[in-house]
Order: sequence, then structure tokens, then C-alpha cells
Amino acid sequence: MSAHPRLAALLAAATAFAAVLMPTASAHAAPKVPRTPVLDGTRLQQTRLRLDHGDPRLRSALNDLTTRADAWLGQGPWTVVDKPKPAPGGDVHDYLSQAPYWWPTRPKTADNPWGCPYVQRDGQRNPEVDSGTDRQDVEKVFDSTYDLSLAWYYTGRQQYAEKAAQVLRTWFLDPATRMNPNLDHGQFIPCKYDGRAIGIIDFSQSYTSVLDAVALLDTGAPGWSKADRTAMREWNIAFRTWLTDSAFGKEEGAAQNNHGTFYDMQLAALAYATGDEKLARRTVLAARAARIDTQIAGDGSQPQELARTRSWHYSTFDLVAYTRLAAIGRHVGVDLWAHRGPDGQSLFKAVDYLLPAATGATAWTHPELEFHRYAATDVVHAAADAGDARAQQAVRLLETPPGGDLWVLRPAAEQLDSIAG
Repeated sequence: MSAHPRLAALLAAATAFAAVLMPTASAHAAPKVPRTPVLDGTRLQQTRLRLDHGDPRLRSALNDLTTRADAWLGQGPWTVVDKPKPAPGGDVHDYLSQAPYWWPTRPKTADNPWGCPYVQRDGQRNPEVDSGTDRQDVEKVFDSTYDLSLAWYYTGRQQYAEKAAQVLRTWFLDPATRMNPNLDHGQFIPCKYDGRAIGIIDFSQSYTSVLDAVALLDTGAPGWSKADRTAMREWNIAFRTWLTDSAFGKEEGAAQNNHGTFYDMQLAALAYATGDEKLARRTVLAARAARIDTQIAGDGSQPQELARTRSWHYSTFDLVAYTRLAAIGRHVGVDLWAHRGPDGQSLFKAVDYLLPAATGATAWTHPELEFHRYAATDVVHAAADAGDARAQQAVRLLETPPGGDLWVLRPAAEQLDSIAG
């Protein structure tokens, strides 16, 4: 061995140089395929391998993702029991949120502390809903666990996985801080309703990201134990049962606008994540006639969303649910993109309807209080990946969302514009 010191030195130098070029290659073991309900696990694995081999085309997106993950490391964990008072008629472990578009009509006094009665102002968010309830904290739980779990999967950095695990355990699992698996008090209206069925959308719009995050951690993340996996699955089964059996769940499932689409998407993802693939498949199949045929017009417009004061936001928002539901369908043998309704309705047409405004070619001519072109970026990506030629041509003209375009690392649509602004 000592007869070839120069050769040994050269080999050591080559190894060090390779580590610099491909820092993630030795950062963790060969990637497993996660059983993600929305994201394509095989595609994630292939992307990880490309990163491990130093693909420069992924470097910018990975930097954007790790920047987001790094920002979460010093925050949280959050808990449902931190709110100043429990939900009306509930306990501190019950999730509570306030209806965002309802406003007091009278001065708040000792005899009328809320300023009741409340009236609705569609699209105008009452700032008081962001204090005293769980809504903002749960959104941080959703966003942080997704960013952190993806960052761990792609980099192998232990601190990302451990932080994601801490956030999940605190909100969902630890007896002292856990949330009860129901949404009985979502979007309450002071002096009117202790909770409403439409409050389910507080979870349905983003909770599927948590399901994907858990699937990523389940591939062997440090700090996420077998006991954690089992407890999280039990929580999800209980929540799924509440969605299917409760009066609020049944009412939300019957909604004929984006609430119904998001309900289906959430239920299908929960069913897949908890092993009930038959329920997941039935839910996706039923959405063809119940959602696409009734909620999308022959020209691709979504009439109920166009009637809103935030018509661009809600048109893109509803398509987030549709495209994610189509992604779940892929796992259970249903091609939702291929469906054509009796008047030619389809997901491709719905996305194509948005393309002129999404690319900046024309102005959006329907009511919109706060237009953000980038709100359509993810759904156009989804249509392009599914084979829509018009969307494929449009991708290069899309506006980059704040925080970067992460599609290449997490190819599933997110709500990119916030209604809370």
C-alpha cells in the first residue's frame, strides 16, 4: 500500500473533488420511492437521482426550496391548544377558524363584544379572523412540513426531517397538544354559527400536502419513528371517517363549486394514504360527472367561480383541486385528464381558458379584486405535463411565483396567490 503514495493521494483528491461536485450523493442512502398520494413518487425518486448526479438544471429550484426550508427551522412548532379560548361549544383541542368574509355591523361593547350581527362581504377578508383562532397556525403546519420533508428527501439533511417530525407530532399526535380529528368549528360566524360545513376547506385546500410530507418521511427519515407513522395513520383514518360520516362532511361533499372539488380531492387522498384504494378510485371516478360535467362549461370556463369578486383567484384555485385530484387518479388507474363531458367539458379546456391571461397575452376581463398572473403557473404546468400542447407552449411565458418556480421538485399544483392579502 505504501509503495504507491502518489496514487493514493490522487485517489483521495478525486474522491474529495467528487464530493464537492455532488454533495448530495453521499449525504444519504439511495432514495426510496415514496407512496405519495398526490405527488408522483417515482418521479420524485428520479429527480433525487438527478440531483445526486449534479444536474445543474435543478440547482436553482433546490436553492429556492432549501431557502424556504431553512426559514422554517427557527419557527414553531405550533399547537391547536394555544388559542386564547376554545371553540364555541367545544374544547381547546378542537380546531377553530372564523369565516373570513363576514364583518361586524355594530361597535363592540361590553354587551355586544363581537359587534353583531355579522354580514358578508365576498372577497373582502376581515382582519380579525387572523387572531384568536387556529387558521394561521395550521397553514404554517401544512406549509412547513411540506417544504421541510421535500428538502430532506432531496438533500438528506437531518435537521429538515427532524423539524418536520416535531411539527407533525406537536399538532397531530402528542396528547397534550394534539388536534381532535374533526372540523366541527371551522369558519364559525360570531353570534350566528358555531361552525359550518364550508370550514372543511381550511384543510382540504392544503392538507394533502401533509399527506405527501408524511409519505416522504415514511421512507426512512430520522426523527420519524414507526410509532409516529402508526399514530399518524390512525389520526388520518379518524379524520377520513369524520369527513364521510359527519353532517358537515356530507354537506361539503354535496357542494357544487370549488368546495365540492376540494372535498373530493381531500377524501381521495386520505383514502389512498390510509390504504382504501377502492374509496379513492370511486371518488375520482365520480368526479367526472359530478364535478367536471356540472362545474366546467363547454368553453372551459367555470361559471360559478367567474361569478365571484375574485374570479381569477377562484378559477385557478378550483383547478388546483382538479389537477391534484387527477394526480391521485393516476395512482388508482383513473385518467381524469382524458374525460370529456357531454358538451366537451374537460380539464384541458379549463386550463386553456386561462392561458391568454396566464401568459400576459390579454387582460382578464372578469371581476377580480387583486389579479396575480402567477396564480395560474402551477395548473398550466400540470396541464402541460399531462400532454396539453397549448399549455406546453405557454410554460415559457408563465410568471414565476414569489419564492421561485418549484414545479420540477414538487410537480403538483399549489395555491400560489394568497386570499389573505
